[in-house]
Amino acid sequence: MAGNKLADMMRVKDLRDRILFTILMLVVYRLGVAIPIPGINLNALKLYFMAQEGANAIGITEYIDFFSGGGFKNFSIFMLGIMPYISMSIIMQLLLMVFPFLKKISEEDGGRKKIQKFTRYGTVIVCLIQSYVVTVYANQIPDAITMARLPYSLIAMLTVTAGTVFLMWMGEQITQRGVGNGISLIIFAGIVARMPNAFASILRAVREDSLNPVFVIIVLAMFVAVVALVIYEQQGQRKIPVHYAKRVVGRKMYGAQSTYIPFKINPSGVIPVIFASSILTFLLQISNSLGSDIKWLGNFSYWLRPSGPAYLIIYTLLIIFFAYFYTQATLNPMEIARQIRENGGSIPGVRADKLEEYLTKILNRIILPGAIFLAFIAIIPTIVQAVFNFPASAAMLLGGTSLLIMVGVDLDTMSQIEGHLRMHHQEGFVKKGKIKSRNL
Repeated sequence: MAGNKLADMMRVKDLRDRILFTILMLVVYRLGVAIPIPGINLNALKLYFMAQEGANAIGITEYIDFFSGGGFKNFSIFMLGIMPYISMSIIMQLLLMVFPFLKKISEEDGGRKKIQKFTRYGTVIVCLIQSYVVTVYANQIPDAITMARLPYSLIAMLTVTAGTVFLMWMGEQITQRGVGNGISLIIFAGIVARMPNAFASILRAVREDSLNPVFVIIVLAMFVAVVALVIYEQQGQRKIPVHYAKRVVGRKMYGAQSTYIPFKINPSGVIPVIFASSILTFLLQISNSLGSDIKWLGNFSYWLRPSGPAYLIIYTLLIIFFAYFYTQATLNPMEIARQIRENGGSIPGVRADKLEEYLTKILNRIILPGAIFLAFIAIIPTIVQAVFNFPASAAMLLGGTSLLIMVGVDLDTMSQIEGHLRMHHQEGFVKKGKIKSRNL
């Protein structure tokens, strides 16, 4: 059956071209992760990071390397990954809420393109700041730089900034000409590419008797259970019934009809996790790289270490905040209520002037448990590593942020493929023709 679905995907020329284009872009991304910045001694880097791995904890370096798809430890041209663009997107969304003139620009004709342009320019500034921090960090690694500091700093800042801008462009191209969300797929590809090394580290730890095989079985069972829960949660919906009375539009009479508004239990998907991770990655990178020269930054870096309680608390609060923030930005109750009234609709048992209040109340009830669930899943790696003494790389890949991103991006991409197949009168990629939603 799966073979037939894959054959259907390849028979539809438009979908086949989109899939092949997406694969090609992701291959280019993975090749770029292996290309180091000019002037870097790879052997010195390897020895330095091997020495750090002895602590077997989810440290700052592992955390940053995780979100760069393995490019940070290679000091590759893509070592910052796509996170600077995500960070700037968050900043721009916050600026739109704070400054009315920016909000007004975004609502004008072509306003979205202007805001997107501002975001791109801001991304370059963020990249230059982070790339300078990278040059400071490289100077702390013995024999890592093979040229003078000034030319290396200039070359590194230019190369790393260009790498992130190229990834930003690549993500936009995947979204327009491929399948799925390009930015999310780039992060997804980086996570999946690291899975073989993670499983190899588990096997190595078992052979060295530093990890109990029973714990491995328990964690893998937890992994399967959490995947099932994440899928169930991602597909959960609360359906709000809406009735439309008979109405006349022009010379046409439209009959009464009943429909519903599908509010997902987690409307923002994995966006809150990616946003929260992006903010923390930015802070950790700067504080860790400059901590040796600035004492208070060094203390802050230790205080915000990924395995510490402060990090877990802040990470949880950021996920909950961005769950509400992103949902309000994409599902505005006032706008939904206005559209219902303008089209002659009503929600049974709710007065017309109370629609905004009712929808806001429903959204708040849905978002909170969904956000808490996301936060709980996100801190699983720390729990697994602390309780079962798992290798840090494996703990981060078998749960938490990686799991949420993999499942969320996979479901979104499958939905898009499903839509393309149905446009061409195919049965669909998913069994029984559609991804079923859970009514809550």
